[in-house]
Amino acid sequence: MNDAHEGGCLCGSVRYRVSGEPARSQACHCSYCQTRTGSAFAIVVAFQEEQIAWSGPELTVYEHRSDESGRWIRNHFCSRCGTTVMLSIERDPKLRIIAGGTFEDPGWFGIDRHIWTRSAQHWMHIPDGVAKFEKAYVP
Repeated sequence: MNDAHEGGCLCGSVRYRVSGEPARSQACHCSYCQTRTGSAFAIVVAFQEEQIAWSGPELTVYEHRSDESGRWIRNHFCSRCGTTVMLSIERDPKLRIIAGGTFEDPGWFGIDRHIWTRSAQHWMHIPDGVAKFEKAYVP
């Protein structure tokens, strides 16, 4: 497997390059991710901040407080096209969560688990043999 992968926002202003393996890659079905993506779930691929190199303008940040934990979740997005490229979380502030669909080739990683399945859409089928958690997965 290639050790580095690149991606960026829709308009191409913001670019990144990740090195090494992700700490985790998962599908999140929480209602917050459904709202922020406008979809049934989010694909989130987590890296330590030192594994990511950025170029382009500084990302705009929107901070949300979780209804469940009260902790912050920060969306980092391109101010030009609005693409959420990254998230950061209060529970692990050095972890950077890349929005999986922003990779040039989002097929290079697999999904380790599905989290917040209690909020999953009723029509969503989660494959057998994949770890499922009703709430968050905390390693």
